[in-house]
Amino acid sequence: MANNPPSLPLRSAQLALDILNGRHSLSRAIPPLLFLTDALLCAMIIWKVPYTEIDWKAYMQQISQFLSGERDYTRIRGDTGPLVYPAVHVWIYMGLYHLTDQGKNIPLAQQLFALAYLAALALALACYARARVPPYVLPMLVLSKRLHSVFVLRCFNDCFAALLLWLALWLWLRRNWAAGALAYTLGLGVKMSLLLVLPAVGVVLLLGAGFRTSVRLAAVMGLVQVLVAVPFLAHNPWGYLGRAFELSRQFLFKWTVNWRFVGEDVFLSRGFALALLGLHVVVLAGFVAGRWLKPARKPLTQIVAPSLSGKSPFTQQEQRAISRDVTPRFIMTTVLSANAIGLLFARSLHYQFYAYLAWSTPFLLWRSGLHPVLQYALWAVQEWAWNVYPSTRLSSGVVVGVLAATVALVWTGARDEWEPRRDASKDEAAKR
Repeated sequence: MANNPPSLPLRSAQLALDILNGRHSLSRAIPPLLFLTDALLCAMIIWKVPYTEIDWKAYMQQISQFLSGERDYTRIRGDTGPLVYPAVHVWIYMGLYHLTDQGKNIPLAQQLFALAYLAALALALACYARARVPPYVLPMLVLSKRLHSVFVLRCFNDCFAALLLWLALWLWLRRNWAAGALAYTLGLGVKMSLLLVLPAVGVVLLLGAGFRTSVRLAAVMGLVQVLVAVPFLAHNPWGYLGRAFELSRQFLFKWTVNWRFVGEDVFLSRGFALALLGLHVVVLAGFVAGRWLKPARKPLTQIVAPSLSGKSPFTQQEQRAISRDVTPRFIMTTVLSANAIGLLFARSLHYQFYAYLAWSTPFLLWRSGLHPVLQYALWAVQEWAWNVYPSTRLSSGVVVGVLAATVALVWTGARDEWEPRRDASKDEAAKR
């Protein structure tokens, strides 16, 4: 007896699964369709949802003072406080100041931020494609209410920092190390939040580009930070550094998204701040030594000692083999896991910090190996928590809990991403 063909519902279900998992030619249509849908959504938000004034007016006031000749960072202020961002922030918002009639044309500003959002989304989609992420993950990139709010309703500078981070990732995935380093340092020049991924950036450049190239790129990144800040460094260098990269900044309990559940007394205590710093260092060191440097095929001590003396810890043969293991997935997993670790132990997160998290979480949950239903469940819980305003003990606990779960799941579920795939001696033997 001939086998009966599958029923229409079964064939339809199989087709849907094939499309969502990237096994069908129609799978290629999902990213552009999502992008176009989100472009229309951005237009609808700008048209229908009232703009919310938070920092835009203060940014414009600060730029006005700069254009009036003020170069002392400690004297540049707006209604919400002093200028506390690096110099690239000033140059970007100076351009916006001129384009938007001194900040008065809010609808045009929103349209410009929508373009920045769409550019960042396009880069994120391109990075996901380069890392061969299945299409079923991609809807999570366009469904965030909070992320749309950060970009097109609040016009925060985090939007440009996130855009430049994703540009850097896209360039590194294409092994354009120098251009990626430039994009990254420009993003760092917008907001020092990108310092959170700096350890992972160092690992990626060391393993992918080699010791000497990574040292040169580090010097270039430092030089760029100096060049963009020349007007301020020439006038009051310590004032600029103290404001633009203020690591001892005091945080207000009423604005925290992540630590409200510990109570105000604990939140403001020095012991709590030191505990977070210590945990950040410990977990970061664990990822560096136990995960990120695995392709080097050497223990941390054999990498650090030569590096400190100015010598490459790898032979040319070793470097070639290591560099081949620095795949798009390796780069994405390493940099985005560093971002999640940094946000987990951040002293305080505000709503605009979701710009760094929203497009990272779907990739990390997928790399952890969770079932797709659980991926969407964790993403949805995180999205809910970031949309609770003001934050509550429950919502802040969920923010920290999902970040902690993401970091733990990546540690256990994505370990194969960092394992060496080739043996250097075998590569050499094959050549002979």
